[in-house]
Amino acid sequence: MGIKTNTRNGKICVNDGDQNPYVDYVFAVGDCADNGLELTPVAVQAGEMLARRLFGGAQTKMDYVNVPTTVFTPVEYGSVGLTEEHAQEKYGADDLEVYLWNWEPLELSAVH
Repeated sequence: MGIKTNTRNGKICVNDGDQNPYVDYVFAVGDCADNGLELTPVAVQAGEMLARRLFGGAQTKMDYVNVPTTVFTPVEYGSVGLTEEHAQEKYGADDLEVYLWNWEPLELSAVH
């Protein structure tokens, strides 16, 4: 069929936003697409938005930039938006305000 995959991870290479792997009438969203995030709610949203574009006349494409994510480990970690480095590349260092918040986990702050 001519569908290209990323040799590093085996995911389907798609053009940005359209979820189309450069083959007519073939689309890829979610974990199988090389441009997405491996998060179930994100895959569901990307699939719904693709269906609305294909069958409902919508024009809006999935935006993966401001998807919040977290890692549940003994030291919790969460992030949303661009990394500081990508934001500097996109907007320039002079146009940024960077905030860092150190949060004490509940298990360490709660009185036992």
